[in-house]
Amino acid sequence: MAPTGNMFRASRPAFRNANQFFSSSFRRPAGRRFQSTASETPTEPWLKRMWNSPIGFKTVHFWAPVMKWGLVLAGISDFARPAENLSLTQNAALTATGVIWTRWCLIIKPKNYLLAAVNFFLGMVGVIQVSRIVMYNQSQKAIKAKADEEAPKEVVQA
Repeated sequence: MAPTGNMFRASRPAFRNANQFFSSSFRRPAGRRFQSTASETPTEPWLKRMWNSPIGFKTVHFWAPVMKWGLVLAGISDFARPAENLSLTQNAALTATGVIWTRWCLIIKPKNYLLAAVNFFLGMVGVIQVSRIVMYNQSQKAIKAKADEEAPKEVVQA
């Protein structure tokens, strides 16, 4: 029985110190927010970070999406126009542009989420407009077919 008693007696100091070790390593210092060890220097202001960013204010990666929102707003304003005045080829091109470039924005480096967002919305606006045009064209075909059925058939006299 002596060997087991010695083992527990020998390990007792390790267990006493273990509580202090674990509690101090997981406890946050009072008054400080949690911050990873990767950022030991003070952070730069947001404007300076955006200015020096690879997709910041002084790059085309920022200004191209900002200007492309104009296409999205123009497409949204076309919701008020009648479907017969809309161009199917133009709206199909906007849809294809939105879908293709949304995927491309998520592949390139640096990933440009701002450009991906504007292209996604451009694609959605295009899908809505193309569906409006197709539904209008289908309704016009149905109206024409119904009118042809109801029209009196003229008898040709020979």
